[in-house]
Amino acid sequence: MMPQQEEAVKRIEKDSLGEVEVDAHVYWGAQTQRSIQNFPIGWEKMPESIIYAFGIQKAAAAKANMELGDLDPSLGKAILQAAQEVQDGTLQDQFPLKVWQTGSGTQSNMNANEVIANRAIELLDGVKGSKEPVHPNDHVNMGQSSNDTFPTVIHIACAAQVHKALLPALDACAEVLAQKVKEFEKIIKIGRTHLQDA
Repeated sequence: MMPQQEEAVKRIEKDSLGEVEVDAHVYWGAQTQRSIQNFPIGWEKMPESIIYAFGIQKAAAAKANMELGDLDPSLGKAILQAAQEVQDGTLQDQFPLKVWQTGSGTQSNMNANEVIANRAIELLDGVKGSKEPVHPNDHVNMGQSSNDTFPTVIHIACAAQVHKALLPALDACAEVLAQKVKEFEKIIKIGRTHLQDA
């Protein structure tokens, strides 16, 4: 007889559509859970570079909102720490959504808001999923819209990838080509145009 698996502990999250069960150990909330359930297509998850960029974008928004006096500094500091953890990749497993979603990236924006809010709540000794004292929309997403955040995140991710991946790859390619120039400098070869000697 096979042992029965223990059922995962759940918590109840609420949003404008009502209640939804979410695994108690995760940092995402109701809107991310609904997206998981409503968009069970594809296997391609959001790239790590996009998630990293969400950490940068949410931190920048929190800093701006604190400077404007709109975000309580105690909440803002917790949001900044949680956003830094997103950038560091320590919360990577909290971003389960696929790339197949609305064009404005609303689900991924809310995934970032919920993860950062719940981690900030935890840092402030609150109860995950309570939206107290940090609310995903009212605090983490303050002054933002998915139509703004997602294009911004794409730009940040592209700039970061150019710096981290493309430029080093081009440098490596240039080095190899320079080596090949030296390696073959004594070989004389006639030019060819349209498969004929020129």
